[in-house]
Amino acid sequence: MPKPAEVTLPNDREVCVTRTFNAPRQLVWDAHTRPDLVRRWQGYDGWDMPVCDMDVRVGGTYKWLWRNRDDGQQFGFFGRFTSVDEPSTLVHEQFFDPGNADFAMPVGDPCVVALELTEDNGITTLICRLTFASKEARDEAVSTGMADGMEHSYTRLDDLFTAAAPGGG
Repeated sequence: MPKPAEVTLPNDREVCVTRTFNAPRQLVWDAHTRPDLVRRWQGYDGWDMPVCDMDVRVGGTYKWLWRNRDDGQQFGFFGRFTSVDEPSTLVHEQFFDPGNADFAMPVGDPCVVALELTEDNGITTLICRLTFASKEARDEAVSTGMADGMEHSYTRLDDLFTAAAPGGG
C-alpha cells in the first residue's frame, strides 16, 4: 500500500507533494491526461465531474468542473499546458473558477503545477510542485485543506489501479 502524500513548503510560494503509486509510470500518466480516467479519481465522493476537457499538448487548454450531487454547488479549474513530455513531465497553469461554491481559493493569478513522474520496478513516484503568485496565495490555498483533498483523490486513484490489476477488484 502506498504511503500517503508527503507535503512540504520548500519556499514562500511553493507546495511540493510527493506520492508513490503501485503502478507503472505510463498508467499514472494516462490517469492524469485522459479525461475518461481523470473523471474517475479526481474529486470527492458525492461530487460529479461533468466537464473534463483536456487538450494535452503545449499550448493546449483544459477545463475541469465539479458539481455536488446534493446541493448543486460547482467549482473548477482551467488553464493551459506549458510543457508536455510523455510520460514524465506535465506542466500547466491553473486558474481557480469558484463557480457558486463557497471555497476560499485564490483567483486571478495562476498557480503553476509541475508534475514529474519517475518509475522504479513498477512503483511510480509523483512529485507535484505548485507555485503560487505569492506567499499569501499559497497560504490561502493550503488553508482550504488542499493537501487532504489531493490525498483523497490519490487514494481513489490507488483503488482504480487495484481494480485494473490482474485479479483486482
